[in-house]
Amino acid sequence: MSPRRPLAGWLLIAPSLIGVTAFLILPVTLAFVVSLFRWSLLGEQQFVGLENYRSLLADGVLANSLLVTAIFTLISVPVSLVLGLILATQLVRALPGSAVARVVVVIPWVCAPLALGVVWKWIFQPSVGALNQILGVRIEWLTDPSLALPAVAFVAIWQNVGYISLFFQAGLGRIPVSIYEAATLDGAGPLRRLTAMTIPLLRPTTFFLAVTQVVASFQVFDMVFALTGGGPQRRTEVIASLIYNEAFVSGRLGRASAVAVILFVLLVVITLIQQRWFSSRVTYDMS
Repeated sequence: MSPRRPLAGWLLIAPSLIGVTAFLILPVTLAFVVSLFRWSLLGEQQFVGLENYRSLLADGVLANSLLVTAIFTLISVPVSLVLGLILATQLVRALPGSAVARVVVVIPWVCAPLALGVVWKWIFQPSVGALNQILGVRIEWLTDPSLALPAVAFVAIWQNVGYISLFFQAGLGRIPVSIYEAATLDGAGPLRRLTAMTIPLLRPTTFFLAVTQVVASFQVFDMVFALTGGGPQRRTEVIASLIYNEAFVSGRLGRASAVAVILFVLLVVITLIQQRWFSSRVTYDMS
């Protein structure tokens, strides 16, 4: 093998390596280093070791944010995937107006989450909000502790369902028509074809969407901040909101970095679990 070939390979992947190093490895390493200090960003750094992690586990703030984020994820991700699949099965049929519908459903996803949060905060307003005006009742959607998180999750579902449907449409387009024709000849109905053929053959797409949506839901901030700011009673204080509050509201950058490190480790573990679960269930060859 020519000695130039390995060098050419390293040169080809160098841009990606630079990006991974600059935007992943270095930030994670820096966050871990800062998490070992007590630092208010403006004052002097004081090394405290693992004290920031111990205090986070002891005061219950981290546990609350983890619980809120987990509930938000369990509501938004499965519902978004199911609705996205249902929407994709209709749009892929190329009915009149389906091309326009594909553009319309993806518009919320391309909009800025902060702007969407502002708009939906007005819609959820208890006195002059559009939703209560339509319903003819006064409901405290964003200030009632029992309704705030479901309302935020609803907005997240509304924003992501069009994006998810586009990927499912692409996956549906890769399934050979002959498979459905053979199943129809064998007497399989629409529901049977969906559960026994479509869903299993869409597992590669489902795996990708499940991983990316879970990661995104654990990192959500802009929309939640615009809607509730983390309240009421910290019922919508997701992990990213806790990082923001610790760093820029309380001025405890070390604790904020510790939360960020914990979030990183948690996402790696969740992704590995998802990959292991899907690895024996994914079929990529549809020939």
